Amino acid sequence: MTSQKYLTIIVVLTLAACETVQGPDGQRYLRNVPEGVLSIAAPFQNLEKVVLLEEDNCYWYSHAGPVETTLLPLRTKEGRPICAASPAEVPAS
Repeated sequence: MTSQKYLTIIVVLTLAACETVQGPDGQRYLRNVPEGVLSIAAPFQNLEKVVLLEEDNCYWYSHAGPVETTLLPLRTKEGRPICAASPAEVPAS
């Protein structure tokens, strides 16, 4: 998949993922993670508690470890972080 196609898909997914729900920990998680994100996410990540952070425009998931619960970057099967394009990066059509 070319970079431009990948970027366009991520932009569309980001626009569809605006609705959130507050978890018991106070974090606002996406109510519905976009299908495209789900399809490229690597297995063994918590896809029930996913956020899109404004600081880096990337998807993060809640990981409950043996000592603490923390947010980790959501990654593709190839190990790349899953991020949304900023409006300035959207290719003109």
